[in-house]
Amino acid sequence: MNYEEKLLELMSLDTRLFVLTSENRGPVVSVAERFPDRFCDVGICEQTMVGIAAGMSKFCGLITIVHAMASFLTMRAYEFIRTDIGIHRLPVKIVGSSPGIYSEFNGPTHQAIEDVALMHTIPSMNIFVPADMNELVLGMEKIISSEEPWYIRYNNFKGENGHTDFQIGKAEVIGIGDEVAILTYGAMFENSLKLLNLLSDHGIFGKVLNMRCLSPIDENAIVTAAIECGRLVVIEDHFKFGGLYTLISEILIKNKIVASVDSFCFLDYFKAGSATDIISYYGLSYKKIFEAIYGDV
Repeated sequence: MNYEEKLLELMSLDTRLFVLTSENRGPVVSVAERFPDRFCDVGICEQTMVGIAAGMSKFCGLITIVHAMASFLTMRAYEFIRTDIGIHRLPVKIVGSSPGIYSEFNGPTHQAIEDVALMHTIPSMNIFVPADMNELVLGMEKIISSEEPWYIRYNNFKGENGHTDFQIGKAEVIGIGDEVAILTYGAMFENSLKLLNLLSDHGIFGKVLNMRCLSPIDENAIVTAAIECGRLVVIEDHFKFGGLYTLISEILIKNKIVASVDSFCFLDYFKAGSATDIISYYGLSYKKIFEAIYGDV
């Protein structure tokens, strides 16, 4: 099952769900056909779309789900998200497509590698960052039905790995080693699993924490990993500041925990290219991360 199929299923069960898009019909192309009275394409008007969604939620009691490219949705419409949705804590779901490395060949104007940081500055905003389409679908029912606002990093990558049951605010932990903990989310999950296996091949045993939700974040899982392992490796397709690295640093300071933290992320906007080439060029591939920490493979 993919995102659109799950969304159609949820819409058939809950008449409060209303879908909007800003000329970003790819993930919801069939919704207009199945539910024409509960769908609206506003055109390239992200700010207007957010305002409409907020009004429909506040005054009509609907759960609105908006879709646009993550870069334009989180930046062009930021003030509308903050003021119309965030302050009123409305159950609007903000679905950003092509986040992080998935903007690929579009160039820096279309890159959303500060989106998590921006959304996290809104106190009421929850953030869901699925590893792949399987996990996106796994979390949809609980998140779409939530009475709170959510930012969702849309991920249509067809991952090969299954996932444990989704719980809001709980990390998925893979592995039981206690020498290193790899903390990641979204597009970098598969890469992190490969790093875990490479480490194991070299007699270094650790675990991967797939953070899934960055707000609310699984503070207990981070604290436990830091205490058990002492070394954390953070991998994300986001700027270093304001993303997972920042969240982990704040948690360690709050809990007065000392740990080694290695960060692999973007320090500036990246050159256009395929996701695979971007990961390799910027040192985010599992082999280059291993070499950066432990030396030659």
